[in-house]
Amino acid sequence: MHRYKKSSVTVAIRKAKTGDFDFVSRLMTEALKSFYDGDHRAHARRIFTAHINGNVDSVGQFSLLQYIFIAEVNHHPGGMIHLVVKKQGTVKISPLIVAPEYRGQFGIGSKLLRHAEDFACKHHARQLYCTVAAQNQATLKFLLRKGFHLAGKAQDHYKPGIDEHMLYKPLGQDLTPDLSDISIVPFDEKKHAAAARQLILSRVGSDFNSVDDAWVDALFASYQRRESRDVNAKHKLIFIAEQDRKVVGVVVATPKKGRPIKIMPLVAKSEAVFEVLVANLPRLLASYGRKLYVHIVPEPWQVACLQRHSWTIEGLFPEGYAPDVTVQQWGFSLNKEGVSMRKMRIKRPYYDAIMSGRKTLEVRIGYNSIKRLKEGQPLQLENGHASGVVRIKSIRIYSKFADMLAAESWQQIVPQAKSKEEALRLLHKIYPPHKERLGVHVIEVQK
Repeated sequence: MHRYKKSSVTVAIRKAKTGDFDFVSRLMTEALKSFYDGDHRAHARRIFTAHINGNVDSVGQFSLLQYIFIAEVNHHPGGMIHLVVKKQGTVKISPLIVAPEYRGQFGIGSKLLRHAEDFACKHHARQLYCTVAAQNQATLKFLLRKGFHLAGKAQDHYKPGIDEHMLYKPLGQDLTPDLSDISIVPFDEKKHAAAARQLILSRVGSDFNSVDDAWVDALFASYQRRESRDVNAKHKLIFIAEQDRKVVGVVVATPKKGRPIKIMPLVAKSEAVFEVLVANLPRLLASYGRKLYVHIVPEPWQVACLQRHSWTIEGLFPEGYAPDVTVQQWGFSLNKEGVSMRKMRIKRPYYDAIMSGRKTLEVRIGYNSIKRLKEGQPLQLENGHASGVVRIKSIRIYSKFADMLAAESWQQIVPQAKSKEEALRLLHKIYPPHKERLGVHVIEVQK
C-alpha cells in the first residue's frame, strides 16, 4: 500500500492499456464475487478484449462500443471503470471499482464517475445507468448522492439471495422549469371549485371510468368532512396548485385505515406543476399518515419525476379502472430514513452558485413550508436532475425586499445582478407584491 500526503497526490484517468489486464481482472474478481455469480475473470477478459480491439463489441446485441479507463494515483493504478455505449443512446457503467487501499481517499470514485458523465455527454447519450447489489450499501448511497435515481429492484437477480437495484442519471437536461411562481394552497370551494372541476374532468375521465360531475360533487362534499379526521367518514384533503392566481393543479388525498393515504386524483397542467405537487406531497400530508400511494396512468416524464422524488412503483392494475387501461400504483414511505430532510427547489444558476460557495443567501417568501424551516436543519436543494445538501445557518425575516436589501448583501442573494437596484427588480419579477406581503425570509446556508 502506498501512503501519500493529500497535498502531494495526483489522480489521473487514462484509457486502459494491454498491461492493465491483470489489475482489472483482479479488481473485478475481488469486488464482484460477493454480489455476483459467474466467472469474473472471463468477464474481464471479454470486455478488455473489446476495449483493446478498437472498442468494438463483436458479440453484444445492443452494445456499440466498450471502453475501460484506469484511475492512477501518482502513477499507481487505483481504480477502474468500464463504459458501454449502447445503440439506443445510453451509456452503461459496468462496473466502477476503486481499489480497496484507496477507497474513501482522494475522491477516486467521484473522479471516475465525473469522467463517465463527460464521456457519455461526448457520445450524446441522454442517460447514464448501472445496477448495484442491494447489499452493496456504500456504492448505492454514493450513486444516490451523485444524482442517480432508483428505477427498481430485481430479486435474486445475479446471485441467489442478492437483490439488484437499477439506477440511472439523466444527462444534458440543464433546462429547469421555473417553479418559483407556483403555490400550493388549501382548497377553497368558492374560489377554486369551478376551475378544479374542469381540470379533473379533462385530465382523469379517459383513464378512470365513472369520473363525472357527480363524482366531483362527492369529492367536494367529502372535503367538508375533513375536520372529523374519521377514516370511516371517507373525508378528503384537497390542495390546489396556483400560478398567476389560476388553478393549474389539483391533488385529493384520502386517509385510510392503518394510516396509508391514497392520492387520487393528482392532476397538473404542466410538468412544472406536477413536479411541485410531487415534491411537496410528503410535507403537506406527513401529519395525516405513514405512507402515500397514488393511482395514475403516467407519461414517461411523470415516471421520471416520481423516481426523482423517491417514489417507487408498487403494483399494476390492468383494466382495474377502465377497459384497455393499466393503472399503476406508486408509493412513498413517510417513515423511511432521510425523509425528514427538507427539500427546496431552486433554479440552476442559483443552485450552482450555492454549491460552489459563491452564494450563501437564499430568499423565499413566507409560505407555511418556509416558516417551518429551522436553523441547523439540513436542506436538500434540488434542480431538475441535480441535488445537493446544505445546512441552514440562520434565518432572518423582513417585511419587504427593500428592507432586506438594506441589511443583507445583495451579491450573495442575486450574484448575477450588477447593482442593488437590479437585484430588487429581479426579486420583484419573481415575487409580485401580493407574495411579498407574506414576508421575506432570508435563509443563510453553508455546505
